[in-house]
Amino acid sequence: MVDSSPIGIAKQAAGWAIALSVLLILAGILAIVLPPVAGIGVTIVIAWLLALAGVAHLAIAWHIRPTGGMFLELLVGLLYLAVAIYMLVWPVAGLASLTLLLACYLFAKGILVLILAFRIRHHSGAGWLSFDGIIALILGAMIGLSWPWSSEWAIGTLIGISMLFAGITRLPIAMGARRILAKPA
Repeated sequence: MVDSSPIGIAKQAAGWAIALSVLLILAGILAIVLPPVAGIGVTIVIAWLLALAGVAHLAIAWHIRPTGGMFLELLVGLLYLAVAIYMLVWPVAGLASLTLLLACYLFAKGILVLILAFRIRHHSGAGWLSFDGIIALILGAMIGLSWPWSSEWAIGTLIGISMLFAGITRLPIAMGARRILAKPA
């Protein structure tokens, strides 16, 4: 029998949250242990998202044809589809491309955050911004200077770390909620 009271529903939600936390921890560990597999998985997911976006742009192009914007929207849609097909047909090359893009992003982010930290250096928290900028620069440099070999570990490892910490940080919250709900009223 399913308890449909608010407390029963909350207990079920806490149980699902605990299960999700454990799955995130396991998936994170697996991604860290097998970063190339996780990286290829991320590449394939991104490729399918790009394909979906390409189809959406083509549909929009068809619908806006009376406004005169059809040609450019059509080109954008075809570009999305071309990149998606490239990544699906050659996922390892797609992963290498994503890794290089990640390195460029991290390096640029690090520079911009350091500039911001310098501009607000007299305010509280500016030191943390500097720390964030330095870490981003170091990661960007590490990934970029070892590219294309960093393609084997960078994205999969970073995704794995993210999933691992997501699970670790959510598990105590879910367990605490379950403990609170288990107390007699």
